[in-house]
Amino acid sequence: VAEELAPEQARAFVVGKLFSYTCFDGTVGMGRIFSDGSVVGTIRPGGQAQVRFAALPAGTIKVSSNSMCAHLAGLPIEPCFKVQRIDRRSFRGSIAGLGFAYCDFYQRNPRTQLTGIPAETPQAQPVATLRPAMNE
Repeated sequence: VAEELAPEQARAFVVGKLFSYTCFDGTVGMGRIFSDGSVVGTIRPGGQAQVRFAALPAGTIKVSSNSMCAHLAGLPIEPCFKVQRIDRRSFRGSIAGLGFAYCDFYQRNPRTQLTGIPAETPQAQPVATLRPAMNE
């Protein structure tokens, strides 16, 4: 039975941990949300495209007393999320009001991920560079 988490409970449950995810549309990936609201990970849209690296800046994920939302440049709204804990290592995240638009997240141990990656895994392609390059 899933337990819906309040925003601060959700923050404590997910921040700093590595999760792999599978979404309703077939998108898969792996990532981590940091305490400053930044996000780093990979995404494979639709589960069939090439794996891409993604990095979102500090403040992307915002937690208030009544919501957990994402601030994404270029979007006219800030989507908020419902977080349901499935067990001690997994949760379902969905866009508030759109229960069909969800991703299931499973906590991973980064040390086992390093040893379990096959040599033929394709190289991740950058989605965007959000930090300015240092000019020498």
